Amino acid sequence: MMTLDLNLHVLTKELSVYLENQVRVGGFLGSGVGLALALGFGVAYACYYWTSVAKKPKLVSGGKKFYEFLKENCPVVTETYYPPFWCWESRVQTLLRPFLTAKPWVSYRNELIRAPDGGQISLDWFDNEDSLSHPDSSTRPTVLLLPGLTGTSRESYILHMVQQSRELGYRCVVFNNRGVSGEKLLTPRTYCAANTEDLEMVIEHVNNTYPTAPIMAAGVSMGGTTSVSTNSASEHAGLKSGPSILPRKTHTFIHLERTNVRMMLANYLGRKGHATCLKGVVVFSAGWDVFKCTASLEKPLDRFLFNSYLTSCLQASVHRHRPVLERNYDIDHVMKAKTIREFDERFTSKMFGYPTNDDYYRDASPIYKLKSVQVPMLCLNAADDVFSPNHAIPVEAVKQNPNLALLITCHGGHIGFLEGFWPRHSTYMDRVFRQFIKAVVENGSALTDIAS
Repeated sequence: MMTLDLNLHVLTKELSVYLENQVRVGGFLGSGVGLALALGFGVAYACYYWTSVAKKPKLVSGGKKFYEFLKENCPVVTETYYPPFWCWESRVQTLLRPFLTAKPWVSYRNELIRAPDGGQISLDWFDNEDSLSHPDSSTRPTVLLLPGLTGTSRESYILHMVQQSRELGYRCVVFNNRGVSGEKLLTPRTYCAANTEDLEMVIEHVNNTYPTAPIMAAGVSMGGTTSVSTNSASEHAGLKSGPSILPRKTHTFIHLERTNVRMMLANYLGRKGHATCLKGVVVFSAGWDVFKCTASLEKPLDRFLFNSYLTSCLQASVHRHRPVLERNYDIDHVMKAKTIREFDERFTSKMFGYPTNDDYYRDASPIYKLKSVQVPMLCLNAADDVFSPNHAIPVEAVKQNPNLALLITCHGGHIGFLEGFWPRHSTYMDRVFRQFIKAVVENGSALTDIAS
């Protein structure tokens, strides 16, 4: 740090001398002054970037064993995160990621599972039959991927995770929420952040399909926070589990990116405790406290940039399945919602039987269930994420559970985490995902008795 301060002092002094010389030679209107001012601004911006933007993330864990495991096996948790010098602001990262990052081509095998209520759930498999490191499909590690609020297997961040898994020799399966990936909605029921019934059924199905293969899970935004639910939503709706299999189809998907918000994977772990087959979980940009997340998105600028758009996406999904849903709900009233909160009040909370929307929001907030998580779970959040603001990140709750670790970057936005000069092929989030799932597969035995 002393060397950095000395270099900045010398640089500032030299810049001052140069500016004085330019003013004497050409005057303020001379071309030399214009160049000097541009150079001065560039130096000042560079100083700000290196001192205030590019920083190491903060790693918090409830147990020393998990903390040391991450430092030893996932070097990314101790490395400085370098956002693009021209694109580090939260909202800019969130908005630009879909347009900047490449969309790897992935061919999925689609499978439809019939739910007990008569509905169907779409799973998109990437089997990775060409895996050299794990040629035996029965033992090939499987990564279950959960997209965000209205996301599908076509989202860019999902495709990047599939690409990372392919390079490691692993298999992937993407859990698409009901009615979002093109399949027909057969019953008047969609999904919500508090309900983990469909997720439990999918995990059980994957485990039964490959009983000797280790299974990990990665959730993004709403897909991340559902893993910690108490599943009260299922109890409210009076639903029971137990899948039946529908005929399989094969599709090749072209990617369509959509920014998402809120939760699913953490809520599942909070309900299941030790009774889960998952070996490890990583979640990205999770919304830990739905009350605070919703309030943040209702600020004028963020309501304009994100809230209204996401509400329209939810309404579009409802409209697409209107013939089924209008039997039970006032769809005209739902379509008049202006915010996510209004949409949840008129549709989601009613669908899953909550007395009030506040009851739903409390049940959907993973922050209240973190103490029950019994599987190693790494959580990546950005301190500047307007979807999940810094004051809502559960640092103290994580410190109370040795199975949890929280990685907080100063910048990154919501599912952004762009890094480098031109973040085309990889992001900081991709590196965290790759290193963590590899560590769990190859060195997961080190996490035995993690609470000790």
